[in-house]
Amino acid sequence: MNTKFILITASFLGFTNSISAQNKPQPAPEIIVTDNYFGKIISDPYRYLENLNDPKVIDWMKTNAAYAREKLNEIPERENLVKKIKELNSRRGSTISELDITENNKYFYLKRNVNDENHKLYYKQGFEGDEILLFDPVGYKKADGITYNIGSITPNIEGDKVAVEISQNGSESGELFIIDINGKMYPETFDRCWGSYVSWLPDGNSFTFTRLNSSDVKDVNRSLNTKVYYHKLGQTEKEDVEFLSNVTNPELNILPEEAPYNIYRKNSKNYALFRTVDARIRLYTSNFNNNPSPTTWKSLVTQEDEIARFTTDNEFIYYLTFKNAANFKIIKVPLSNPEIEKAITVVKEPKNGNITNFTVTKDGVYYSITQNGIEAKAYFLAKNKTNPIELKLPFTAGSASFSTISTTKSDIWITIEGWTSQPKRYFYNPTTNTFTFQPLTKPIEYQEFEDIISKEIMIPSYDGVMVPVSLIYNKNIKLNGDNPVLIGGYGSYGSSMDPYFSPGRLLPYCLYGGIYVVAHVRGGGELGDKWYKAGFKETKPNTWKDLIATAEYLINKKYTSAKKIAIRSESAGGILIGRAITERPDLFAAAIIQAGSLNPIRQEIQANGPANIPEFGTVKDPKDFKALLEMDAFHHIKKGTSYPATLVTAGINDPRVTAWEPAKFAALLQNANSSDKQILFFTDFEAGHGLGNSKTKNVEISGDIISFAYANTGHPKFQLSKK
Repeated sequence: MNTKFILITASFLGFTNSISAQNKPQPAPEIIVTDNYFGKIISDPYRYLENLNDPKVIDWMKTNAAYAREKLNEIPERENLVKKIKELNSRRGSTISELDITENNKYFYLKRNVNDENHKLYYKQGFEGDEILLFDPVGYKKADGITYNIGSITPNIEGDKVAVEISQNGSESGELFIIDINGKMYPETFDRCWGSYVSWLPDGNSFTFTRLNSSDVKDVNRSLNTKVYYHKLGQTEKEDVEFLSNVTNPELNILPEEAPYNIYRKNSKNYALFRTVDARIRLYTSNFNNNPSPTTWKSLVTQEDEIARFTTDNEFIYYLTFKNAANFKIIKVPLSNPEIEKAITVVKEPKNGNITNFTVTKDGVYYSITQNGIEAKAYFLAKNKTNPIELKLPFTAGSASFSTISTTKSDIWITIEGWTSQPKRYFYNPTTNTFTFQPLTKPIEYQEFEDIISKEIMIPSYDGVMVPVSLIYNKNIKLNGDNPVLIGGYGSYGSSMDPYFSPGRLLPYCLYGGIYVVAHVRGGGELGDKWYKAGFKETKPNTWKDLIATAEYLINKKYTSAKKIAIRSESAGGILIGRAITERPDLFAAAIIQAGSLNPIRQEIQANGPANIPEFGTVKDPKDFKALLEMDAFHHIKKGTSYPATLVTAGINDPRVTAWEPAKFAALLQNANSSDKQILFFTDFEAGHGLGNSKTKNVEISGDIISFAYANTGHPKFQLSKK
């Protein structure tokens, strides 16, 4: 073993030295490592790239990144495009996210003004109140090369304190601290916090939170056996109580990959929620007795109950379930007698579309039904009534979401948007059945987008199944088979690609005459749980076959041609794009894969790998291994094949898809490609999975995606240099 390691190092050392003086990196040398999976021998020529502690590996990644940056910057129209996106962003003035309104009407939210790179924390009393800046991450722990981004905010019940999660350079290895509404920061700071779900307790000075095992984004144990802790302000970290874990509560049989959360509700109940990427939660409850010690929990639902979400009011627990209801239904049980077997149906499973959101106020249940993942309608079922009413939304919505103050109040806001409709927030009055527009930022007009329209169609896939497809384009284009097309998709976790207004990427693409297409492929949630399960593990091939069918349909209907089609996705969508170009390299002119899952049979050794076993499977199971190998784009690359121009990206701080996974795919694709089309690999050494990116970084990414797509689909303004 030692001799083999020395040989690998020597070979790689020679390789990196040989490219140091060259403009274009040479293909990385292959050093074969073999694995035996259930009698099947799998060869891996780039296993050594998994060692991100090897300076030679990092040097190779940096050399490729520099070359990719050079080639992207050479695209003639890219600079003008970036300027246009910046101008569109500046016109918006500010963007707001993470809005949280307390029961006493205090508004907390993140806001990024026109000249800000990252969001800041603001507060005001009521919708009409004066805005007060509470926290600016720019001044947090100043250090060269480090930028901080706020990930989440959680005010306490009274709204006099806020828990803030913050991370550096997109790492998602956050810190947690507390700040009050006067701007005072408490001395306690907790590391290893990301998605920690702070739950404030009644005294307003104590809370529970979930903590990771490690801040190292490459640590495979990072998200295993996570724990919930109790903390009281003024106490030291050593005084924190381990409140909920597989150590304190062995009777709950918490799996290593299950993330535990404690949720306090004002009905004097604690709820223990356990979840993975599997949509089915486990839920327990206990009485709150102001005691931070571990408690005894009563089971409410198991995974067999197929509950996706829950909420409570003073009388009932409400559940969103897909058990015997692929399109979901809403059920409820009394708090006083919460056995799931005694649940009654509140909202039946819809025949058309699936229930995507729901919430509860003192007046009743609000919910939305989305058809084909692209058209949302909102409904209200008053308490003690059996027939819901459809709310007449101010405009046709692609997606609809709700926000409330409390289940004891009537206040509710509905935010709706679409591919060509900006998100708008309305206050709804159930007594008068009226909507009042309550924007938190100044509405902006975009005259450039007036001719951009959206069209929703259903197209037949390879097996006759009809797939929803969204088309966004200028209404004046001609269907002559010569239009550039950029197809996006995802197809994992049952996540739907809901319509959203994108003046920073989607719509700027359309300004240059191209057609932006969203393929709502199987594996997503657009058509309910059955749609999700039809692109899951052994049925995963349906995901990329639906994308292939979408491209073929667009060609047959004279929207475009194969030399005009680019495809793009990120993260788990790397499976979709990677397998599409390895199965049908002739069908696409370009592909863009951002931080993509491209070598799934090796994902279990990554920091986020064990947590994803419920979604993709494990190589320790022969059936799962077969499915993982089939979705593994890295192992489907064939030498001597003419592949489309491909841009592969990675983030060195990425805890979800470790940077070596896209690196291996890019290395092999560069080596195997027989065409003269560029295979670019760009690693961002100041970013992670994309969360927490600065405004400038997001603009640059949009510029890269659109420019690369157009440069390789024949748009005259974007033609690449022949160098």
